[in-house]
Amino acid sequence: MNVPALQRPFKVLGIQQIAIGGTSKAQLKKLWVDMLGLEVTGTFQSERENVDEDICAMGSGSFKVEVDLMQPMDVDKKPAVHTTPLNHVGLWIDDLPKAVEWLTANGVRFAPGGIRKGAAGFDICFLHPKANEEFPIAGEGVLIEMVQAPAEVVAAFASLSASPFQ
Repeated sequence: MNVPALQRPFKVLGIQQIAIGGTSKAQLKKLWVDMLGLEVTGTFQSERENVDEDICAMGSGSFKVEVDLMQPMDVDKKPAVHTTPLNHVGLWIDDLPKAVEWLTANGVRFAPGGIRKGAAGFDICFLHPKANEEFPIAGEGVLIEMVQAPAEVVAAFASLSASPFQ
């Protein structure tokens, strides 16, 4: 189903984050922090989501990308954040409620939990990695996090789209 952009009531503005899972955050930090120089900006733990993560960042301002380094709190429980090394990709969305409403109406499957606050404090929800009969469109094996972009990110991307250099 190829829907013209003008009918879509929201925009994907860019990459908000990538989340990388492993059995040891210490090993992940050796590469991402020690070798590549990303800055640890926070931490997040959730027993419900079975995750202990360090929140890192690269870039700055509206173009800062979050890199979450995740390990499970219990390797025998689900969700198993360590079993898929590239756990999920997060996308900045200009109007998350409109996006969820429109995508659902057009057959996109979402993971349970609905719109809620994420680790970085933004409203989030997840597209399910697998389609089903009721919702035939999904992430094709990839968990996709949709993240409500704050006003300054929406404005920054709007000014880019008005650029004569694109």
